Amino acid sequence: QVQLVESGGGLVQPGGSLRLSCAYSGSMFSIYTMGWYRQAPGKQRELVATITSGGSANYADSVKGRFTISRDNAKNTVYLQMNSLKPEETAVYYCHAKKPSYTFGYWGQGTQVLVSS
Repeated sequence: QVQLVESGGGLVQPGGSLRLSCAYSGSMFSIYTMGWYRQAPGKQRELVATITSGGSANYADSVKGRFTISRDNAKNTVYLQMNSLKPEETAVYYCHAKKPSYTFGYWGQGTQVLVSS
């Protein structure tokens, strides 16, 4: 059974930075495509970034150049470095894990990010 636990959220001023972490419990972490999604109040959950088992990263256009997703297979952890944060990026950030070619995956409980002065 896969479990995902996010951490690192909190309050940050506009223009600031945060680093989110997602700890994966289970087997075969290295084969999973890992992702970060976010859901703002009253809005649908949206993709932020994904990273494949081989380390290929994909980003939403809105975060390109500011956010970086990475993974440490030795620690079963995926990270999201967020720089130059904007107030409209206030949301709950969720970690996601999915095996390649599978339709569904696993979700974490989410971590709140509040960008405000």
